[in-house]
Amino acid sequence: MRKAFFVVLVAIAAVAGALGATVGAATQGGIQIVAAENFWGSIAAQLGGKHVHVTSVITSPATDPHDYEPTAADARTIAGAQMVVENGVGYDPWAQKLIDANPVHGRIVLNVGGLVGGKPGGNPHRWYSPADVQQVIGAIVRDYSKLDSKNSRYFQQQRAAFETRGLAQYKQLIATIKRKYTGVPVGASESIFALLSPALGLKLLTPPSFLRAISEGAEPSAADKTTVDSQIAHRKIKVWVFNSQNSTPDVKRLTDAARKKGIPVTTITETLTPASATFQQWQAEQLRTLAAALHRATGR
Repeated sequence: MRKAFFVVLVAIAAVAGALGATVGAATQGGIQIVAAENFWGSIAAQLGGKHVHVTSVITSPATDPHDYEPTAADARTIAGAQMVVENGVGYDPWAQKLIDANPVHGRIVLNVGGLVGGKPGGNPHRWYSPADVQQVIGAIVRDYSKLDSKNSRYFQQQRAAFETRGLAQYKQLIATIKRKYTGVPVGASESIFALLSPALGLKLLTPPSFLRAISEGAEPSAADKTTVDSQIAHRKIKVWVFNSQNSTPDVKRLTDAARKKGIPVTTITETLTPASATFQQWQAEQLRTLAAALHRATGR
């Protein structure tokens, strides 16, 4: 892995020399934006419209962003970026390494974790927090206006359209679930859902240490396993939410147990699914399936 990353760094240096060390104004094709992950890339593209060109590094639902190894092509892409959006909070450390290996004057780096106050070792899945998404929207538009001030008004118009029309169904589903199902106890396979459940008013019973262990690829403690087993066996949770992109043997066992107990199971993913979906299409579909599961479980 170290050898592969060294090759990438060499490629960056070569590209940086060819491009020069300063980021200028927006190019003819628009501001060149690179997003480490496609969920942020989707938002960035919609906010920038015709005046930006967004490239997302991680786009495949089969790719685990935690363990991603960047390629020479990724190095070239970031080397030419006028703005980079990375998630931070330990989720995509490879992105910061590529940025640090090619310091370019004038480039804007938006670290989402830093923006929203994420702490080292904290939950990195900030795109599942509606409040954090709102902060990112504001930051992206501000940064676009810094890079391309003559189109500042256009970017504000894009923001207004995105917030009122683009995110309308997403916001409506969140509000509906909160109104109908506040206080309903649920379980989850990992920490992705821990940032969404409070916004929905749901009571997440799964121990935080279990959620974190699964998310980080660690072994949950025996006590946590016993707790989650008991919550399912005694139907203390009404719905089980699992990340299908991180289905460990423990998660598979628990998901099967929930189904056998008649507990509705709903699926979420870390990245856009399908990859061609927009952020809001993806999130709205997941919220609809969650609402359907809650309806089956409660009759509401």
